[in-house]
Amino acid sequence: MGEKVVAGQFDLSDRQRYREKLQMCLTGLERLLREKRFDRPKNLMGVEIELNLAGSDGMPKMLNGQVLERIASRDFQTELAMFNLEVNIAPHRLGGRVFDRLAEELRTSLAYADRKAGEVDAGIVMIGILPTLDRDDLVSSNLSEADRYTLLNDQIVAARGEDFRLDIEGVEHLVCTSKSIVPEAACTSVQLHLQVTPARFADVWNAAQAASAAQIALGANSPFLFGHELWRESRPPLFLQSTDTRPPELQAQGVRPRTWFGERWISSAYDLFEENLRYFPALLPICDDEEPLEVVEAGGVPKLAELVLHNGTIYRWNRPVYGIADGVPHLRVENRVLPAGPTITDVIANAAFYYGLVRALAEEPRPVWTRLPFAAAEANFDAACRYGIDARFVWPRRGRYGGTGEVDAVTLVRDELLPLAAAGLDAWGVEAADRDLYLGVIEERCRRRVNGASWQAATFHRALEQGLSREAALAATTRRYAELMHVGEPVHTWPVGLPDPVPLG
Repeated sequence: MGEKVVAGQFDLSDRQRYREKLQMCLTGLERLLREKRFDRPKNLMGVEIELNLAGSDGMPKMLNGQVLERIASRDFQTELAMFNLEVNIAPHRLGGRVFDRLAEELRTSLAYADRKAGEVDAGIVMIGILPTLDRDDLVSSNLSEADRYTLLNDQIVAARGEDFRLDIEGVEHLVCTSKSIVPEAACTSVQLHLQVTPARFADVWNAAQAASAAQIALGANSPFLFGHELWRESRPPLFLQSTDTRPPELQAQGVRPRTWFGERWISSAYDLFEENLRYFPALLPICDDEEPLEVVEAGGVPKLAELVLHNGTIYRWNRPVYGIADGVPHLRVENRVLPAGPTITDVIANAAFYYGLVRALAEEPRPVWTRLPFAAAEANFDAACRYGIDARFVWPRRGRYGGTGEVDAVTLVRDELLPLAAAGLDAWGVEAADRDLYLGVIEERCRRRVNGASWQAATFHRALEQGLSREAALAATTRRYAELMHVGEPVHTWPVGLPDPVPLG
C-alpha cells in the first residue's frame, strides 16, 4: 500500500480532487501503454513473505517493533499487526539456479531474523494462519505502530459503518464480529511478483487466475482460526470478510467486495486499473503534487501516485502493479494466492510451480481461458480453498471433443500441470537440477496427498486423541510445526502427530 501514508481527516473536496487525479492517472497510464513507453522484457521475479512472531509456547508475541529494531535491515518491515513481519527478497532474473539462490537467501535471512527475535523470547513461524491466535489478539490496540495501518483501519471501518461479521462454515462453523480490520492480520501470505511487458500482461494475468486453484490445492496451510477448524485454506474467506466495506444491503445489491477474484478474463492491464476506478470508492484520498498528464506530455515518467495507492487498497488475488525502476515504468503481476510456509523448500517449490505453469499456460496455442468459463475458474478457486489437496475442479478436456469435465486436483496436477510447469521452467532457462528438485517436491505432495493444512489437521486430531484439550492441542501442533519448519525438510516428509506425550494442563 506504499511505505508512507500521512493524512488527517478527509473532506468532500479531498475526495473530489482525488477522483479527478485518479482519472488523470488512468489517462496517463493509457498513454504510456499506447506509446509503448514500458520497460523491455527482463524476466524479473520477486518474493515477499509475511511472517508470524510466536513464543516457545506457540502463542503469538506482539513484538514486531522490538524485533525489527534488532534485525535492522530494510529487507524486513512491519505488517498489519504487532505479531507480523514481512521479508522482501530483491528481484532475481528467472533462469539458471535462481531457485536454489532464492532458497539460500531466504534461509540466511530467516535464520538471522529468528536469532534476533530470540533476544526478546520470540521466534519466526512461517504459516498461513497461526493456530493459537485468539480473538483478543486481533484487536485495534495490536495494530502495528504505523500511521498507514491506523488510517486504513479507520477508513474501512467508516465505509462499512458497523461491526465486521466473520461467518466461515467449514469442518466447523465460526461466527463472530470484530470492530476493526485486524482479523485480516491473521492471514500471512507469500507474494510472487513477475515483471511482464504490456503485450504479455493479459495472457500472464489470465494464466495466473486459471492456475490459482491448483496453487491453493497444493499449498493450503491455513486450516484453523480462533480455535475452529475451517477451510483447508481459510485466508481467502477471512480476508474477504475482515476487509469488507459493504454492509449487508450493499452485498445484497451485488456490489463487489474489495477482496476479489474478479469476474472476467482480460485483454489488457488497463482493464484491471479501469475496473478499480469504476467499482471501488477511494479509501485513502491522499493527493500527490504531481500532475501526471503534464509529466507524460513532457516525455517524463509519472509516479501515478493516486492510482498506485488506490490499487493497493483493492485486494485482488492476482493484482496488477505499476512501478518504476531506474527511471523506466514497468508492469508486474503480483500473485497473492499462497499462504506462507511450511518450509523454505516448500515456498520455493510453490514458486517454481507457479512461474513454470504461468509461462506455459500463457504461451499455449489454445489458452485455457478460451476454453474455461471465468465462473468455473472462480469456483475452482473456492473449491481449492475449502478442500485443499482433496478438491475437485472443472477443467477443459484434452482431445478433439473439447468441453469441460470434472477432475481430481491431484490427477490434474500430476498428469497435466506438472509437465506444463516443467516446460515453462525450461522456457525460462531454469537449470534442470533446480526444475527437478522443486517440481519433485510438488509431485511428492501429490503422491502422498499431503500439504501444510492436511498435516496440521491430522496432527491436531492426533493430539486430541491423546487427551489434550483443544487449546492445548492447537498450541502443541503449533510448537511441533515450528520445530519441523526450522529443521527445513519439506512438509510431505513430516511425521504426523506429536513426538512425545505432552503433559496435560
